[in-house]
Amino acid sequence: MTAATESPSTVRVRVPATSANLGSGFDAVGLALDYHDEIVFTRSVDPGDTTAYVVIKGEGERTLPRDETHLVVSAFRRACQVFGLPKFGFIMRAVNRIPQARGLGSSAEAIVAGIAAAAAFAHAGPLRRDAVFALAAQIEGHPDNVAPAVYGGLTVSYDLATGEGVGSLPIAGGAPLEGGYHTLRYKVDPAIKATVFVPGAHLSTQKARQALPNRVPYADAVHNLSRAALIPGALNPGSLDDLGTEAVGQAARANALLFVATQDRLHQPYRAGLMPSSTKLLQLLRRQGYAAAVSGAGPCIIVLHYGDAENQLRTLAKDYLDSGRWRILPLDVDCQGVQVERDQEGNREH
Repeated sequence: MTAATESPSTVRVRVPATSANLGSGFDAVGLALDYHDEIVFTRSVDPGDTTAYVVIKGEGERTLPRDETHLVVSAFRRACQVFGLPKFGFIMRAVNRIPQARGLGSSAEAIVAGIAAAAAFAHAGPLRRDAVFALAAQIEGHPDNVAPAVYGGLTVSYDLATGEGVGSLPIAGGAPLEGGYHTLRYKVDPAIKATVFVPGAHLSTQKARQALPNRVPYADAVHNLSRAALIPGALNPGSLDDLGTEAVGQAARANALLFVATQDRLHQPYRAGLMPSSTKLLQLLRRQGYAAAVSGAGPCIIVLHYGDAENQLRTLAKDYLDSGRWRILPLDVDCQGVQVERDQEGNREH
């Protein structure tokens, strides 16, 4: 497809919220949630107009910039250069639902949205997700949120250092393994639900990063390694041999495994002082046996559970919800990731 002759005039992008870390999987694990921002890019009919016009409704409509400094726009412009598109003008209309600066991946969503839109303008056919992920992780600087935003479901990501100044590693019997960011996507049982508690307060990722120590005790590192290894099985308990098949028993065992898998010693204790209300809610929920964790850098709290638990969680957190400073989002897991739709083709790309 060439931008001059066949590029669509309108691209619609839908990107899920994400929750990184899930307790033990610090800077590696991410989960896509069924809660989305939707953005429409409409290309200018005037080839001489290269201006970006930004319209925002919902989250951030009073605070986010409406020019080239908007994160979606800057990511879009950078991706257009990478994908060989000339600079052109457009109107970007964003309907934002994902809370800003709360630990639900709003910045990753913005970056993925801009890159996915550029990819949809540049190329026909299915969205080139690997290319979107590679550039998004490079811009974001870490892959834990952008991976589930791109691919959906549960992702475990890593930065492969090839060493010795080379760009790839030879693999016996296969193609070379390229250095840089990579991710694996795991299946999630449809019975796994996420309940997110959203506070009115914000917390910058930079401040949350600054609260972390340069070194951690060896025992704490081993603790988190053992717990993070449980996360893929905890979110797809049917794949495990030892959980049984009886429905009630399986739910109880699955929730117990989720609880253990979300135990953390690497980041949440060090950030507790930055979000005292979130920390108290986290402790309250975990004392009752729920797999609660700080979502990303916080201050949102995510609770993972097998089967419905909304009413029980509402009851436990009644004082928080009644205060007017918290709200609750009962969510499914998003297993599709970013979606794009081109006006000339009229089909959603999966």
